[in-house]
Amino acid sequence: MKKATVQSQIELSEAHAHGFYEIGQASEMSGVSAKMIRHYETIGLIPPIKRTLSNYRIYSEMDVQMLAFIKHTRSLGFSLEQIKELLALWNNEKRTSAEVKQLVMTHIKELEDRIKEMQAMRKVLQNLASSCCGNDDPDCPILDGLSYAALSPLITKQKKV
Repeated sequence: MKKATVQSQIELSEAHAHGFYEIGQASEMSGVSAKMIRHYETIGLIPPIKRTLSNYRIYSEMDVQMLAFIKHTRSLGFSLEQIKELLALWNNEKRTSAEVKQLVMTHIKELEDRIKEMQAMRKVLQNLASSCCGNDDPDCPILDGLSYAALSPLITKQKKV
């Protein structure tokens, strides 16, 4: 069994001749840093990468395309778990587009919820900022407001006890 593994490994120069890329090249082509590529392999987001006899990682065109796919989905806010699902669907010829759409629609709903939360945060911060004169006075209504908001849940808990 071990003999087959050794025979399947090649020298780096032979890997280049067969269209494989080193990690730096794969990083540059995909836009994913070498550190993140290694991380994705470690956490199982991408399958174990082929290696040369000298233990260099070598990446095929398909590996680079998968890394670019991951980069793009990360830029759209998908979690690593969601990306793992998308990759599984991408690699599954028997997938249905309904499965992919459902995953994307769920993500859109999550984004909408986060947008609402962020808009609420912005409104609170705008209200705090508008209460501040921004002068040389050490009294700061922003800090007072943040302090009160931080203590408010504690005060509510104490009243219930």
